[in-house]
Amino acid sequence: MTATQAPPGRIGKAAVAALGLLAVATGALESVVTPTLPLLQRELDMSPAEGALLSIVLLITGALITPVAGKFGDRYGGKRVLIRLMTVVSAGGLVSALAPNLPVLLLGQVLQGAMVGALPLSFILVRKHLPAEESKVAIGVVSGLFVGGGMAGTLSAGPVAEGLSRHWMFALPTIAVIGATVLVHRLMPHDPPGRPGDAGVDWPGLVLLSGTLLTLMLVLALAPDIASRPLVLGSLIVVLAAFATGWTAVERRAASPMIDLRMLARPAMWKSSVLTLVICVGTSVAVYLVPQLFAVPADRYGFGAGATEIGFFLLPGAVAASLAGPISAMGTRRFGSRAVVTAGIVIMAAALIGLAAVHTEVWHLVIGKMMIALANGLCVTAMVTDTATSVDQSDTGIATSLVLVTRVIGYAVGAQIGGAILTAGTPSGTDVPAESAFVTGFVIAAAVTAPALLVARTMSKGVKE
Repeated sequence: MTATQAPPGRIGKAAVAALGLLAVATGALESVVTPTLPLLQRELDMSPAEGALLSIVLLITGALITPVAGKFGDRYGGKRVLIRLMTVVSAGGLVSALAPNLPVLLLGQVLQGAMVGALPLSFILVRKHLPAEESKVAIGVVSGLFVGGGMAGTLSAGPVAEGLSRHWMFALPTIAVIGATVLVHRLMPHDPPGRPGDAGVDWPGLVLLSGTLLTLMLVLALAPDIASRPLVLGSLIVVLAAFATGWTAVERRAASPMIDLRMLARPAMWKSSVLTLVICVGTSVAVYLVPQLFAVPADRYGFGAGATEIGFFLLPGAVAASLAGPISAMGTRRFGSRAVVTAGIVIMAAALIGLAAVHTEVWHLVIGKMMIALANGLCVTAMVTDTATSVDQSDTGIATSLVLVTRVIGYAVGAQIGGAILTAGTPSGTDVPAESAFVTGFVIAAAVTAPALLVARTMSKGVKE
């Protein structure tokens, strides 16, 4: 269907509202782990490295599922794939809610990771069933509600976990996901399948990318114990190199690659990928460290905050993240994408250095986390806009999938770096990391982020009015 053709089976506000409700529910389910991570570590006897792994498992699954979900949505219909995807997400939420230990909880998070593919499928539906201008509004509403759901999850997870139990903080949003999925099934008409001649899903590429990401996570998790297990770590690095080499070779030869590596040769693409990776690594280190610092006992150097308090402390950052998208869009139109990305990098590096130097009051961490969330939103939104406008319209999906995978890898690597730093900085006989470990983490995040200015300076100015 072209942009000028009438959309099949035009939908009403109720169907869009059902998609919005689903976005709220999935956003809430996705966000409950971050503010309650210290609580989960205590109850499940997790190390900081295991906590970091728990915080990124969902993202890894999402990076693998999203390109496949998009291709299946184009081929078999967005609604059909979305309903099946949300069935997997609902199963994952129930597994997480009933999990008695860390391995079962990790399994639940792996299944929940399928939710990352829900937003692209929702966009497919509104574009097929609404005229161009109305679909833009609907996409904006659904995207905003997903962020709003994340804010609701961040705020409510702590009170629910402490007032009821950690099981209910997964169960309640899962029930909302199930209800919203039923509404979408009833209110959303079926969309016709497309691309009958598509070469299909690049399964070898998907398997090799999965192996690459999972091996990378194991390498990062074992890095603090390199002295005690050098052979294991060395073997994993060899396996990682083999997976990455094999994946690269397969993607170059695939008729319909999951990620078209040839696009990386385009300046706008490789610059956006490098900047996205670096900025998300810096952001993720801070996202992992700040709740841990809030939870450090008050008789040491922390604040002894519980899960409920941590949720409230993180809320301003969630609000800043939700506002960053519109601010970045307005800034890009007025000043160009390069100026917005540069401003975001400067803000983030300054906030990270500030947190390393001063973190003795709650408001220090709240303001620092808020600035980091704002800077991340400014940069990522501007780079996605720059990427989407620098490729042919037929390549938009491939380009944005590549940025999404790079973004997820950045978050995963950053969380594992944070966990490794705290594990290495925890004295034997105690479960409280040394304060210097947090300082080191913030400094490393700033040192990773600041050089991105050199890449940002070479960007084109981008869209500017």
